[in-house]
Amino acid sequence: MEHQPPEQKPFAQRPVVILGAGIIGCAAARQLLRSGFSVVLVAEYLPGDQHVQYASAWAGAAWHAAGGITPDHRYIQAVSHRIMLRMAQDGPETGVSVVNAREYLEKEPAPDSAIWGKTVVSKFRQMNPGEYPAHFNSAWAYETLVTDPTIHMPYLRKEITSLGGCFVRQHVDSLQQLYDMFPESRVFLNASGWGSKNLTDVKDDNCFPERGQNVLLATDKCNTMYFRNGQEYTYVIPRPLSKGVVLGGVKQPGNVYVTPESLWNANLTSLCRSPEIDLSIAQDEIARAHRLAPEIVPEHPAADRISHIVGIRPSRKGGFRLDSERKGDRTVVSAYGFGGGGYAFSYGIADAVVKMVETAERENVIV
Repeated sequence: MEHQPPEQKPFAQRPVVILGAGIIGCAAARQLLRSGFSVVLVAEYLPGDQHVQYASAWAGAAWHAAGGITPDHRYIQAVSHRIMLRMAQDGPETGVSVVNAREYLEKEPAPDSAIWGKTVVSKFRQMNPGEYPAHFNSAWAYETLVTDPTIHMPYLRKEITSLGGCFVRQHVDSLQQLYDMFPESRVFLNASGWGSKNLTDVKDDNCFPERGQNVLLATDKCNTMYFRNGQEYTYVIPRPLSKGVVLGGVKQPGNVYVTPESLWNANLTSLCRSPEIDLSIAQDEIARAHRLAPEIVPEHPAADRISHIVGIRPSRKGGFRLDSERKGDRTVVSAYGFGGGGYAFSYGIADAVVKMVETAERENVIV
């Protein structure tokens, strides 16, 4: 085939350029490639990296229905579940597993609670009194999905490469820098996480870094997820493929949980960037996890069974951003700010991104 100059290259054959190679950027790349698009990912951190700023390497990564979200966002989570369930069925090399779940509620669930998840997960049932501790209002049992990032992110990198995608390790300061690097491209996806705060032509001040810290307990008892919904927010997330459980979530001294509002404080933002272990947080997480699931988490685990996870969640005040904009002859899709929900939303977001890119394609080829 005769080579065509960049300015004559058909729209749909020009690479979609993705900024960011975390779970959102990589999930979108996989789905775009499977739809026939060409993809290049540009990022400072790539799958397989273990830098504190690369949140996708450290996530608990359980699929859990989020409460207080819109029907559209519920559907995004439902699509993620559908796609990731197929991955779990494809085999352990994907890093996705089906596990049992037990969710305990301190209070009667609100109408917009996580109860909607019963329409998505398998084997959902209301647990009977006597099946759960008496001090809870109610409880649910169901099957859900967990993803082991240490397996899934390298799997995604291999998938993307095998489908013809490529990675470029580079820090960029602006979307314009990407435009200059790929002048032939017309579609760009900003999946830069909280980095959108610092992109000079985005400057999204709603973005902020949220420091997450978890305990990883090595154990063979790793096939059931426990989730405490309420004031003492606690989870025990199994990683059956790595023989361990992740214990969380973070609670600050004084029983004040980390919130977006508290993180505007400059000192806390600095703390969020720290990879140092706060042992008081770790001890508190172990204690709460023991109260929630004493059959899995001993009160005093052996030191050689414990390790620690610290990662910077890409959070955003007001929730994540997902939209598409025309900027001159380019289309810029934004998908960032998922905090601790990146894996639960990932493939649904990727599906939405594909639809936005297809809309841009249609606008450019149907004349």
